[in-house]
Amino acid sequence: MNILALDTSMGACSAAVLRTAGAERTLFVRLETMARGHAEALMPMVAAAMAEAALPFAELDLIAATTGPGSFTGVRIAIAAARGLGLVTRAKLFGTDSLTVMAKAAAGDIGGEPFAVAVDARRGMMYFGLFDGAARRLDGPLLLAPDDAADLLPGSTRCVVGSGGTLVAEAAARRGLSVMAGLPELQPSAAALAVIASESGETSPTLRPLYLRPPDAKPQTQTVAVGR
Repeated sequence: MNILALDTSMGACSAAVLRTAGAERTLFVRLETMARGHAEALMPMVAAAMAEAALPFAELDLIAATTGPGSFTGVRIAIAAARGLGLVTRAKLFGTDSLTVMAKAAAGDIGGEPFAVAVDARRGMMYFGLFDGAARRLDGPLLLAPDDAADLLPGSTRCVVGSGGTLVAEAAARRGLSVMAGLPELQPSAAALAVIASESGETSPTLRPLYLRPPDAKPQTQTVAVGR
């Protein structure tokens, strides 16, 4: 199965091609950390990864995208690109949440023990999920305050990864729990998403954004009088 995976959900932009030839699988990745500019960066990354893989778009079997949570605009970029490319190539679609993708990327550094992913969502809140040692999701994604996230930690949890890990570890310490914070720069990656998609065997009829909070921008409700 040939897979194109896309991620623009948080502080990085990435595209990955997982090409399968018989029993051999090869991964081709483009990734750049960025706070903004995902829309402009994504398609050149896709073109570069596809060219390196020497894979025609017509030979794609599956197109995967992270569905959120994350940046309100960023989440939509990868989903829109996946939908569009799916229509053109007739490839099937796959989507999963960004915390699961982060967990997959982090699992090799955890040592096979249950762990949590916590991402600073601003305003004193975080995106939070619990995973087993194989990065299978146990709970989440949730939007929680650090203290509430600490209350959900099973006693077997020894590590919280992501930009919100320190806040959760501090909240856990106040409850007498010893939890280590790690990988503060961890981001979702298309490479991890491609592997998840290949292992899942599932497809989605469509991809929809996963938003755990409303957008920051509010529509104007004030009526403006227009003089005659």
